[in-house]
Amino acid sequence: MKLQSAVNLDDLRRMARRKLPRIAFDFIEGGADDELCLARNRAAFAQHRLLPRYLRDVRQREQSVTLFGRRYASPIGISPTGLAGLFRPDADRMLAAAARAADVPFLLSSAANAALEDALPVAPEHVWFQMYCTSDPAINADLVARARKAQVRVLVVSVDVPVNSNRERNRRNGFSRPFRMTPGVALEALGHPMWVLRYLRTGGVPMMRNWLPYAPAGADAGEVADLYGTLTPAPMVDWEHLRRIRAGWPGPLVVKGLLHPDDARAAVALGVDGLVVSNHGGRQLDTAPAPLEMLPAIRAAVGPDVPLLLDSGVRRGSDAVIARCLGADAVIFGRPTLYGVAAAGQAGALHALQIMRREIDAVLAQIGCARYEALDAGYLWPGMAAATASSTCESAVPAEAPLAKVWG
Repeated sequence: MKLQSAVNLDDLRRMARRKLPRIAFDFIEGGADDELCLARNRAAFAQHRLLPRYLRDVRQREQSVTLFGRRYASPIGISPTGLAGLFRPDADRMLAAAARAADVPFLLSSAANAALEDALPVAPEHVWFQMYCTSDPAINADLVARARKAQVRVLVVSVDVPVNSNRERNRRNGFSRPFRMTPGVALEALGHPMWVLRYLRTGGVPMMRNWLPYAPAGADAGEVADLYGTLTPAPMVDWEHLRRIRAGWPGPLVVKGLLHPDDARAAVALGVDGLVVSNHGGRQLDTAPAPLEMLPAIRAAVGPDVPLLLDSGVRRGSDAVIARCLGADAVIFGRPTLYGVAAAGQAGALHALQIMRREIDAVLAQIGCARYEALDAGYLWPGMAAATASSTCESAVPAEAPLAKVWG
């Protein structure tokens, strides 16, 4: 299947599934426990209907958004995803390059295989850095200092992994730390010869290079992964840890993973500049609500001016539109761009972003709203009952043509 024949993100998913051995594909695909949260994230979008407005001039559509002082071409971005190098060597740099080409943010994970210092030069205006607080305060401070030295624009702190979750697909496949290529895994992988060739050519399990500076000299990839496993998760992390990061970071600070409105309000009071409303893509707490379900309450808690990004379950351009109507400034997603990079490298990741951009553009035209930033609850049914009588979008019925005359 050629890349251009992938007309939606699910097509990219099928391409990736053919390219990857089960152990790798399931690592992308899987969630926690019974994976009910994965389904809930998608079902939350299906609960909403977009109510179109017609007889509006939508020849020119605009979907750019401003986030933390920079204008981006689309209201989308790439979520932080660890171990991307397992799916294709140098995947993190490919994702950064795709984000630059699409002019959208890429949240580089601290669990990436590329080091922050290597990925940022690929797209210095587009790479944000995501970190977890570890059990070692000195390492936490050093990660912030490295981000500051590298001139990262936005620092993102994920707070929704107090302990490792029960990811049963990984356990069944033998995906554990340190990673071992068991005979059964190797036999299944032989059905994906190009992946095996790349895996062997690059030395096997890729190095988590952000953590190499904290490992003993000469540590191999498995030893660095073990170190990461001793430092994270860190169940002692609390608001004081976040306060220290705020004190040491001069730029925009975003917290990812809060779902309770009171937590969102507390983060903003502490000095956080924005939030990513997320349940970690259904990979942590299987009984958690979908972020879309919590979005209106979080928007009400933090007010209209705090940037909110939504993550988890985004698969269609209409999802980005619905999220905006409910209070989000933009959406981010991780699995679709991993599908793309696994299927076709940088071109595949860029194709995923282009698919979303095209879909958003088409939906804006279909509902009669020429600007993404002008979307509001009036474009949702039955949310329109709470909307103002006149939409904020342009090209409504002109004053010189009152309804009485329009209808005769």
